[in-house]
Amino acid sequence: MIQLEEMKNVLSNNDIHVVMAFVENFRPFDLAECVEKLDRAEQLLLMKLLPPDQSAEIMEYLEPVLQYHILNHLEENETSQVLNNMSSDVVADMMLAIHRHQAVKLLNLLPEDYRFKVQTLMTFPEQTAGSLATIDYIAARSSWTIEKTLQHIRKIGHDAEITSYVYVTGIKGELLDVISLMKIILSEPQTRLSDIVTGEVISVPATMKQEEAADLLSRYDLVALPVVDAQNRLIGVITVDDLIDVMQEEATEDIQKLGGSQPLADAYFKTSVFHLYRKRIVWLLILFVAEAYTGTVLRHYEETLSEVIALAFFVPLLIGTGGNTGTQTVSTLVRALAVGDVKFRDIFKVIRKEVTTGLMTGATISLIAYVRALFLGVETNVGLVVAITAMSIVIWASFVAAILPLILHKLKADPAVVSGPFITTLVDGTGLIIYFTIAKILLNL
Repeated sequence: MIQLEEMKNVLSNNDIHVVMAFVENFRPFDLAECVEKLDRAEQLLLMKLLPPDQSAEIMEYLEPVLQYHILNHLEENETSQVLNNMSSDVVADMMLAIHRHQAVKLLNLLPEDYRFKVQTLMTFPEQTAGSLATIDYIAARSSWTIEKTLQHIRKIGHDAEITSYVYVTGIKGELLDVISLMKIILSEPQTRLSDIVTGEVISVPATMKQEEAADLLSRYDLVALPVVDAQNRLIGVITVDDLIDVMQEEATEDIQKLGGSQPLADAYFKTSVFHLYRKRIVWLLILFVAEAYTGTVLRHYEETLSEVIALAFFVPLLIGTGGNTGTQTVSTLVRALAVGDVKFRDIFKVIRKEVTTGLMTGATISLIAYVRALFLGVETNVGLVVAITAMSIVIWASFVAAILPLILHKLKADPAVVSGPFITTLVDGTGLIIYFTIAKILLNL
């Protein structure tokens, strides 16, 4: 990890050789983290002293606003060189994040053909495969020979983000195949690409959701996915590092939603207290109002409680067990839905599986609950009520938690943001009804 003061001391020398010797020991990501902590003058000095390609690597890990600030304060020729060395998908993201007039100014520093391709990437909605695509790949015509293809790779390969694959296109730019560099190297020089094309290519439409593209890449163990338009013309390529970021973002969102909070747009320490408040308060208020019916249930069974005070001892234990059971089940199913392991058509299989599991866990908890009741010195019949209730609540919670995520997913609602808190609230109230109903039957109240 780079020490901030150490970086500041190196920059204070204003010596390109000293700076180069220092930064060569660190990766671009680590340097970017340090750059964020430097003051504006030091950020610009570092970018001026480093070669454009190295500055571009660091810039790719910075926030779009900071990227623009640095580029806007460099000399125009310096800005052009750095910008042209940055990945096209990063450039497109920055252009979309800044003001339109600022974007136009930077776009004019790009070569015409490159500018057109970046502007094409900018047309795709956020969260789609097209918005993640990069144009820094190697494409070759199917009519080319192996020898010509290798010459092309040597010419543009240093600018490509991925060089292990060559994307073979037809006359109109339609994607025909993806051929590994190894296969090209091992083929005869005069062989045409059309002779080794298989046509068995996995690609994604530009309009596909990015999480679906990430799932496809993971399923087939790919390192990159070609992105095509409605006419199957190659638009760009999504690399595995971009889709890993998507997977991480999706997992983070699901975890935050399971707690009944809207996902954060920024990292935790970059999020203000007021923003955290706004993300949490709405669902907390909804759940607070919903939870109020638990008090209504208790009031309804006030007479039952007054006759057998010992029943009150076990209320927190029983409703807590129901909530915990539901949360365990829904967490498993939300993730299974996210990765495609479970579909709505599997609802009856899921119910059977979860209720069977609920029977087994409920029987175990029921036995422990009975022993616990006896240790507290309550009557045997009250202990029996607690034991039967514990098993009933676990089975009920398992059933509710099995169907709710699937139904919400079918209705195009996000099961992660509703299921966990909602199930806990629902099981609290219905669990009490189950408890006091069993008590009234077995204790003749």
